[in-house]
Amino acid sequence: QVQLVESGGGLVQTGDSLRLSCVASGGTFSSYSLGWFRQAPGKERESVAAIRWRGGHTYYADSVKGRFTISRDNTKNTMYLQMNSLKPEDTAVYYCAARAGQIIVSAVHSPASYHHWGQGTQVTVSS
Repeated sequence: QVQLVESGGGLVQTGDSLRLSCVASGGTFSSYSLGWFRQAPGKERESVAAIRWRGGHTYYADSVKGRFTISRDNTKNTMYLQMNSLKPEDTAVYYCAARAGQIIVSAVHSPASYHHWGQGTQVTVSS
């Protein structure tokens, strides 16, 4: 059973940057497809970015394209989310998620595609 732990959240101002990390344990990290999701108060959980297992292809929500970058370091069992040019609407709890094996492209942004979740880290962007 893989366990995921996020870190790196905090309170920043508009235009600032943050890097979130997600460390995995208990599984074969290199064989997992991974994703970042976020959930703001009163809203549904939404996909931010995903990186597939084989090939490492990345996918982004339109709202973060050009500002956020997802990456993984299989030697450190860690996934990252570099967030630049942050906006108040990026304020949310950010979750990392994982699933063993490949996810079809059409499903990378669906929370139901992932079997393992972290506890979340709060990101607050002030205006």
